[in-house]
Amino acid sequence: MKRLNRMNREDAAIIAEWQYSEPYDLYSMDGSEENIADLINGDYVSARDEEGNLIGFYCTGISARVPGGYEAGIYEDDSLIDFGLGMKPELTGQGRGTHFVEEGMAYARTAFPDRGTRLVVAAFNLRAIRTYEKVGFRQTFIFTSPINGHETDFVCMIKEA
Repeated sequence: MKRLNRMNREDAAIIAEWQYSEPYDLYSMDGSEENIADLINGDYVSARDEEGNLIGFYCTGISARVPGGYEAGIYEDDSLIDFGLGMKPELTGQGRGTHFVEEGMAYARTAFPDRGTRLVVAAFNLRAIRTYEKVGFRQTFIFTSPINGHETDFVCMIKEA
């Protein structure tokens, strides 16, 4: 079991510096004070492995939302909890995603019992979409949102309670 803790400033500063390779670089942050402030807003928890190494984060609520989703109307159903996650770049693409998502879902179910879960993922991120489908999410809607000045397609996925 991973150790989850409310996001602190130290972990937020590390995560804000993580850089993902193309095409996943849209998930990269710039290490700014604004990024750190977002990560410590109360919606995030940091995840550590059994050795205590920082391996990722989970978020819930408004912080897990993508701006274009509002206009698309996907956030109108408040029976669902919005869920987001990020894994340390060096750990991605190694078959660890399913377990990482399952751990995050266990956290979300504990924090928000009896609620379904909604997440949004970039449409090109097929490996993440496959992982989410493995743990029971289904694709429901595709919409566009501006990210770093580019219109990007996103997939809304839902897992029932």
